[in-house]
Amino acid sequence: MGFFQDPPRLGHAYREDPILADWLARRLPHDMLRELSPALDELGAEAVVLHEAQLADRENEPRHTPWDAWGNRVDRIELTPLWQRARVLAAERGLVALAYERRHGEHSRVHQFALNYLVQASLDVYSCPLAMTDGAARTLLDSKNAALIARAVPRLTARDPLAMWTSGQWMTERTGGSDVGLTETVARPAHDPAWPGAYRLTGTKWFTSATTSEMALTLARPEGNGPGGRGLALFYVETRREDGGLAPGLVVNRLKDKLGTRKVPTAELALDGVLAHPVAGLDDGVRNISSMLNVTRTWNAAGATWGMRRAVALAKDYARRRVQFGASLAQKPLHVETLAGLEAEAEGAFCLTFRVIELLGRIEAGIATDEERMLFRLLTPIAKLTTGKQAVAVASEALECFGGAGYVEDTGLPLLLRDSQVLSIWEGTTNVLSLDVLRVVLKEPGALAAFEAEVGRALASADDASLVAPVAAVRSSLAHARAFAGAASASADPARLEAGARGFALTLGRALEAALLAEHASECLALGRGPRAAAAARRLARNGLDLIAQTDPADAELLLS
Repeated sequence: MGFFQDPPRLGHAYREDPILADWLARRLPHDMLRELSPALDELGAEAVVLHEAQLADRENEPRHTPWDAWGNRVDRIELTPLWQRARVLAAERGLVALAYERRHGEHSRVHQFALNYLVQASLDVYSCPLAMTDGAARTLLDSKNAALIARAVPRLTARDPLAMWTSGQWMTERTGGSDVGLTETVARPAHDPAWPGAYRLTGTKWFTSATTSEMALTLARPEGNGPGGRGLALFYVETRREDGGLAPGLVVNRLKDKLGTRKVPTAELALDGVLAHPVAGLDDGVRNISSMLNVTRTWNAAGATWGMRRAVALAKDYARRRVQFGASLAQKPLHVETLAGLEAEAEGAFCLTFRVIELLGRIEAGIATDEERMLFRLLTPIAKLTTGKQAVAVASEALECFGGAGYVEDTGLPLLLRDSQVLSIWEGTTNVLSLDVLRVVLKEPGALAAFEAEVGRALASADDASLVAPVAAVRSSLAHARAFAGAASASADPARLEAGARGFALTLGRALEAALLAEHASECLALGRGPRAAAAARRLARNGLDLIAQTDPADAELLLS
């Protein structure tokens, strides 16, 4: 009988995760963790079942039907079976609601994201509408718009799948994504007695993710307002009629044919007088979406962590099954070295992301210090851009661990890479966020000091002898970043300053990952949880923390001429 390869199998997503249980044991009150453990264990098992369903559902994609059989415009979008199942699970498990029920105070966000971390890699990027739903709920609450809060927030945070709403986020237009100040959509007063204060929006939204959501937040320029971001306003739109059809004034031009996240129904959407309500006045729309971006960028970083965890888990399992040249890949020193590098990247990303999640929870609980608020402002773009780049690199290397099988669609493995690529694009590309980080550091005098204090806090407990090398690497990288920031403040060469922004931001991100991982490792050693986290910290430091390089814009122009 011929030989057949044994495919990788996903182990229990909670019991076999090398960092989650240890991290939660360090960071959550003992009684809370004891209460949550059964649900975490149950969801860890369910993630395996859903992963199998995901593989079986591989060829299904959303389908758009613009017209019915009699020529009526219907714009019906059919979702995949797994997405329909995911909606029920998200509501019943409180994958958004937990953050707003606040049963665990400042730890409510950790509770919420721990559950999402376990299951989302098995749900075909259903995290997309959940991220925007979470961001919409937070934005509406921060707006203090009582009518919209009463109307939408209970639905966005509902536990009943039939009552739960999800939200879209319509920002990108044909004029570009990052520069939303170029938005062309116009808002005109509705002059409708049934809807006092309402507007009608006209324009085209080039990317509308999760177009099947029941509501959306979007930017438009009230007629007569000036140019740029300050002339925009943030609007609330309900996208469905009572019978479930698309609201009047909305037309789906087409679904996007994307590289990855193909289960997400992303559409080009025409707005032809759709009814909308201002969320927070009739200007400063870009400023008013900051709450949304903080939440969705945190979800983006979290998505990178669970994507990396899934890729590494499958690659490690396969290494134990695949025999080459007389031994399993798990017995080959070079392959083990490769897997160790991937594991370290995933664990560093986890520590950084969950630190941001902790800070978000403290801010929402009203107990964050001014320094923590400043730190959160700086870390949100840093975490998003750093983990986004890591996720793509880890997924690519993980596919290589499977050889040719990693390149073949019906194994389900290419999905890991295709879906990861969006993480460095959505909610701000690496370059856009790097410039944001640089602006914060240069304009906010306490920002870099807050960052250095955070690194110092983490390293203060990393006093085990096995952590000398990563601690030294973090301190060296931070010194280099500090020198760059100092030179940037005094620089009369804006081109060189801008050219170094990416290396600066990534150095901050990777240095803090290593510091937080060293802190985690030290506490694991103290709690008798073993030396593996220390090995991860050492390996992450060897992977490289300092990405600040001497840049020369003139040379760059020559190379691209």
